[in-house]
Amino acid sequence: MNILITGIHGFVGSNLVKAMKERHTIYGLDIVAPQKEGVVKTFSWDELGKMTERPDEYPTFDAIIHLAGKAHDVKSQSAAQVYFDINTGLTQRIFDYFLLSSAKRFVFFSSVKAAADSVQGDILTEEVMPNPKGPYGESKIAAEKYILSKEVESTRLQKRVYILRPCMIHGPGNKGNLNLLYSVVRKGIPWPLGSYENRRSFTSVDNLCFAVEGLLTKDVAGGIYHIGDDEALSTNELIALMCEVLGRKPHIWKLNKSLMDACAKVGTALHLPLNSERLRKLTENYVVSNDKLKNALGIDCMPVQAADGIRRTIASFIQASD
Repeated sequence: MNILITGIHGFVGSNLVKAMKERHTIYGLDIVAPQKEGVVKTFSWDELGKMTERPDEYPTFDAIIHLAGKAHDVKSQSAAQVYFDINTGLTQRIFDYFLLSSAKRFVFFSSVKAAADSVQGDILTEEVMPNPKGPYGESKIAAEKYILSKEVESTRLQKRVYILRPCMIHGPGNKGNLNLLYSVVRKGIPWPLGSYENRRSFTSVDNLCFAVEGLLTKDVAGGIYHIGDDEALSTNELIALMCEVLGRKPHIWKLNKSLMDACAKVGTALHLPLNSERLRKLTENYVVSNDKLKNALGIDCMPVQAADGIRRTIASFIQASD
């Protein structure tokens, strides 16, 4: 297949190129356009209009994977409008191009944060009524709504559209929140929240690449799919895995929950780093179901177990710091 990938120079894009370059012809669309192994050519976003107006001068594509977007800013320093300009605006532009192009499959990378900032109940499924909090999730759900508003047209054109909602993606080269926890563990700083056995879902980039290949090559119905590893992990398990790879014992303190809750309330009143909201985020459950996606792909389990994927990620952190 001829595949166009937006945001091809990012973490996920680079991994998709590595996973797909032997079987497909890959093109890119990005804000920068350096040469990249496995990529025939990367176009700039400024060229998208020309690609629409003069299609004979550009390659024809069988599928488009839309990765380009503004990542979640954990420090909340980005202006809200920036998220909508990029996450919503770019999605509208590339999806309009998809409808005019010869491509028959479109994969949009949204986020579980478009569905829910916090999981109500035991597990997050695709049936949840979306209720995002903050500009990141709100801009992603706005992009989803735009795509779904064109469903009649895409169906008429016999095009299949997939909206993927991954939870936290990890893998070698990742620069997300796992790095922050790893830096704490590497310094030998004790983890004081061991009494909270929260469980969270993660997405190995290898599982993600496997799923995308399946969506593009198998007879899978279009729609919204959550994606994550089969196993959810607690923060305590994450720390234990990090220490296993580091070759040291974990330092996990199981301080009294009531004491920690009281300290967080004081932190809220005094505007300290540990406040009630941050404690909630650090200790809440966020388990995501991947059953719909696995059923659609005709598999019983994802190829990479969560713990194995985390080990590979941590090993890459160690290698990068050597």
